[in-house]
Amino acid sequence: MKTIAPKPSTRQEIVEKADLLFYQRGFENTSFANIADEVKISRGNFYYHFKTKDDILAAVIAHRAAQTQAMLDAWAQKGHTPAERLKCFAQMLIDNRQDIQRFGCPVGTLCAELAKREHPSQGDAGMIFGQFRRWLAEQFAALGRADDADTLAMHLLARSQGIASLANAFHDEVFIRHEVDQIEAWVQSVAPQGS
Repeated sequence: MKTIAPKPSTRQEIVEKADLLFYQRGFENTSFANIADEVKISRGNFYYHFKTKDDILAAVIAHRAAQTQAMLDAWAQKGHTPAERLKCFAQMLIDNRQDIQRFGCPVGTLCAELAKREHPSQGDAGMIFGQFRRWLAEQFAALGRADDADTLAMHLLARSQGIASLANAFHDEVFIRHEVDQIEAWVQSVAPQGS
């Protein structure tokens, strides 16, 4: 018997639609009306759930943080070795290549937009990068590079952002695939001999 997934609550649907619109259009270019239209609810019903756009932003950031943690947990289960888990991170660029080429990195673009506006939530959005940084550092430490695990994590995080930015600028899938191959070779090269 086929099970049917429960319909998300109206609040959750608002958050999910806002998340997508913030990614595709930007936070500043997305209005309450845009989100309400996507969810197909009246503005009065919308205001019942969220009073301000900053309230929605906070919910979107929390939603993205939860999704990021779920993804990191899945990679930890999928990869049997630290190198395999790091490969999962790199593979994310290929798995999301179409969206990245069109809209950039969802975390990077939001952080950049909020930073330009000196928005109070820019630090909260940046903490999603912190989740990746900690997880990557754990993998490099497990790979045998505990002394410089955070430096390596930041290098890989910065490289992935550069790839996403240039893939968005040039709409070049071949570039993404080449760079992911280079990341995978680099991960093997930084592993201590015999690990």
